[in-house]
Amino acid sequence: MTLHGNPESIHNGPNYDDQFADVEKKEYGEDAAPTNDPFGSEECGEVKYRVMSWWQCGMLMIAENMSLGILSLPSAMATLGLVPGVIILIGMSGISWYTGYIIGQFKLRFPQTHSMGDAGELIMGRFGRELMGTGQLLLLIFLMASHILTFSVLFNTITGHGACTIVFAVIGMIISFIGALPRTMNKVYWMSVASCISIITATIVTMISIGVQAPDDVQVDATREVTFQDAFLAVTNIIFAYITHVAFFGLISEMRDPREFPKSLTMLQVVDTSMYVVTAIVAYRYAGPDVASPALSSAGPVMKKVAYGIAIPTVIIAGVIYGHVACKYIYVRIFRGTDHMHQKSFLAVGTWIGIALALWVIAWVIAESIPVFNDLLSLISALFGSWFSYGFPAIFWLVMNKGVWFSSSRKIFLTIVNVIILGIACAICGLGLYVSGKSIHDNSSSNSWTCANNAV
Repeated sequence: MTLHGNPESIHNGPNYDDQFADVEKKEYGEDAAPTNDPFGSEECGEVKYRVMSWWQCGMLMIAENMSLGILSLPSAMATLGLVPGVIILIGMSGISWYTGYIIGQFKLRFPQTHSMGDAGELIMGRFGRELMGTGQLLLLIFLMASHILTFSVLFNTITGHGACTIVFAVIGMIISFIGALPRTMNKVYWMSVASCISIITATIVTMISIGVQAPDDVQVDATREVTFQDAFLAVTNIIFAYITHVAFFGLISEMRDPREFPKSLTMLQVVDTSMYVVTAIVAYRYAGPDVASPALSSAGPVMKKVAYGIAIPTVIIAGVIYGHVACKYIYVRIFRGTDHMHQKSFLAVGTWIGIALALWVIAWVIAESIPVFNDLLSLISALFGSWFSYGFPAIFWLVMNKGVWFSSSRKIFLTIVNVIILGIACAICGLGLYVSGKSIHDNSSSNSWTCANNAV
């Protein structure tokens, strides 16, 4: 593998560990501002980006990660059975934790990295930049689409299909667009607090409601015999719950001290994995194999409306965070190295608004074209999540340690681990595309661009 980019920021060789320590000391001073940061100097800027503490970053990561993913987990657990479901949930959490840590180390070593596109350029030159940058943008747009879709399901549930589903989706798109207008993550952070409280409360209300109304003879299986297609669709829905790595470079770039990112990552993994396991087990235990997806729909006729009402901030705000990262990727590519990055001029503000509007319209089109919650999540996980959360971080490690893969027993072990993770990513992508594509084709309820009720 050949590294491209600024040779002064690229260190390679057998003494990688020592060099990395030197690079960290060189690139980050007391204020933790890197010498070649993507936002440039902020000393006199009207808009400042590097202002987030580690716990603010962690809260943003929880808000974007623990949103739609948690709603599909009880259904995945019901498909796979209790034991395989818990094992896969915890196993994928461990892998995601490790690959997230790699992304943080890659950012420290190459401070100019603001996006997956920047990382691709370091590894494969301009081709890598366009390949990974386009992939990142598509993934974020698909995630935005999943939130618009959930918004329409939510309001169909609350209102009893009080309007055309397309109208609800348009309303969701407009609200999300407005929420994505702030240019800095620090301002979006305050919305993320409401998002976290919202999804946790909605999930607890759902679990209590399911438990209260549960019949005495609920069947819970330790393992289940299911078709390969159904089993792998369930696995991809679990993978979707750990799919936010694509936003990590952008989030780290707006931290005051990127060296504290491991704290943010730990905060994310402990909170979301705990909630995932508890929610999936409790909902499956009391709702049984027929638990709905999104899980809030299993709370009963009245309580599911209450749960969806409580979840409104999460459905909107988590999508807004994805939209913000997508807009920021394009904005930085346009204005990187210019004064417009930190200005509030007509050109700077107008460009940001135009980018946001265009991306949210595209997301709305996708949401109307693939209007089945589980199928859309599975397609996103297979096509994009497999690489950005697992495959590419493994490649980052191999690139950073080129020449020392087999220099010690520890390096040999980590090399094997990262090659295995890369293989897992390939399997998820190939098999996931097949089963999700077949499910979308076969699903009789996949009526695109219709006013019909899409609530469960």
